[in-house]
Amino acid sequence: MSVEQKSLSNYTNMSIAVVFGAIAMLILFASCGKNNKYTGEAILERDSMPSMVTHDVETFISDSGIVRYRVLADEWSIFDRKNPPHWAFEKGMYMEQFDSLHNVEASIKSDTAYYYDRKKLWKLVGNVEIENHNGERFTTELLYWNQVTERVYSDKFIRIVQPDRIIEGEGFDSNQQFTAYQIHSIKGVFYVDEEQTQAAPPMQDTLNNDTLKTNTVVPMTEINEN
Repeated sequence: MSVEQKSLSNYTNMSIAVVFGAIAMLILFASCGKNNKYTGEAILERDSMPSMVTHDVETFISDSGIVRYRVLADEWSIFDRKNPPHWAFEKGMYMEQFDSLHNVEASIKSDTAYYYDRKKLWKLVGNVEIENHNGERFTTELLYWNQVTERVYSDKFIRIVQPDRIIEGEGFDSNQQFTAYQIHSIKGVFYVDEEQTQAAPPMQDTLNNDTLKTNTVVPMTEINEN
C-alpha cells in the first residue's frame, strides 16, 4: 500500500471515530437531560404527597399534659414536606374544646380544616359552625384560630344566634372560648319576641363606633388575656 493510500485510510478511520464519538456524546447528553427532568418531577410529586393519611379519625390532643381537644374526622392527612407543613382535614372536621375539668367549652365543625402545627394556627373553611357553653351559635365561611395568642378571628360575614336575638356583621374577634367577642361592622340586630323576629331600634341607638357592646359582646381591649 502506498503512503498516499495509508494516509487516506487513516483519515477515513479517524473521521468515522469522530462521528461515532459525537453521536455517543449526543446520546449521553440527551439521556442526562431526560434523567434530570424526571428526577425534578419526582421530587415535586413526592413533596406534594401526604406522609400519612388516616381515615375515620377520633383523637385527643393534650396541652401541658391536659387533654384539651377531641377531634373527629373522616380523613386526616399530614403534609410534613410542604411549605409550610400542615395537617389537612379536607372531608370535614368536628372538634370539642375542654376546660381543665374536662367540661366542653365549645364545639366546632367545618367542611375543611387545616392545622399549621409549627405556628399552632387553625384555618377553618366552609360552613363553619361553633357553639359555646352558653348555647350561643356562630356561623361563618372562614375562621382562624391562633392557639399561641388564644384568639379567634375572621374578616368574613358572621352570624351569632343568642337566646333573645340574632346579630349579623362583617369581621369578628374573640377569645378561644367564644365568650367575649367583638363584631367589627354590624349589619343587623334582630330580637326574638314571643315567636316573632323584629328589627332592632336604629343602629345608632345600640351601636357605638360600629361595634356592638353588651355584657357578652365586648371590645378586645376589655378581654382578659389570661
